[in-house]
Amino acid sequence: MELWYTEEHTENAKFSIKVKEQLYSEESEFQKIDFFESEEFGTFFTLDGLMMVNEKDEFIYHDMIVHVPMATNPNIKKVLVIGGGDGGTVRELTRYNTIEQIDMVEIDEQVVRACEKYLPITSSKLQDERVNLYFEDGLAFVKNTDNIYDLIIVDSTDPIGPGEGLFTEEFYNNCSKALSEEGILVNQHESPYYERDAHEMKRAHRKIKRLFPISKVYQFHMPTYPSGHWLFGFASKKFDPIKDIKVEQWNSLELKTKYYNTDLHVGCFALPTYVNEMLESADE
Repeated sequence: MELWYTEEHTENAKFSIKVKEQLYSEESEFQKIDFFESEEFGTFFTLDGLMMVNEKDEFIYHDMIVHVPMATNPNIKKVLVIGGGDGGTVRELTRYNTIEQIDMVEIDEQVVRACEKYLPITSSKLQDERVNLYFEDGLAFVKNTDNIYDLIIVDSTDPIGPGEGLFTEEFYNNCSKALSEEGILVNQHESPYYERDAHEMKRAHRKIKRLFPISKVYQFHMPTYPSGHWLFGFASKKFDPIKDIKVEQWNSLELKTKYYNTDLHVGCFALPTYVNEMLESADE
């Protein structure tokens, strides 16, 4: 008998992966956590039946969420990661010796512990001495923080369940207050392709643009996420990710990446016409 994992992208479109075996299944206080082993994508991890991370393409997401802001301001010292329980974002951040402090706030400790066991490819650097783990609500954490962080990365799930509050204007406003005067905010910005995802993309963009003098959107291509075409938001009080990229400084670090490079950095902000039109309409 064959076992298949199937995710419903819309009522009329589904995505399936043939599964060798189910490694783990648990219902936490917040969500259903599952790990599977597959031939095509290696170990993969789902929350409430939705793909979060897999061994084959996780590098795309984590390269783009971290290296774009770090190449814009390589002098970042203090970073806050909200979400990111698989550890991949923290892993990429720890590659920068200049970063002094990485605070990761994840509401669901069971996600982190399961990833430490089943996904060492992403969780391997959570024990770095610069990393502080907080198992609490990111909304409350950032609300009580002022002018501390040079970079906040919102590595969230979709705006349902535990991730819902990470897409509110109040949350983005509190992030702005928690950032230093040179602070950068990067957030998971959904997808422009399917109607439900595009609706959330526009809502997030509208809220963030009200709060930050510099607000842009950039794209990456994630094979196992709905449609494969996904976005991050880049917001800052000072740095423009295109004008201020430190190409020579970042390349001098000689970090080996599988997806990100400084040519791609500039190019990823060049969006398709239909996406630009959506973002413009979100401002109206």
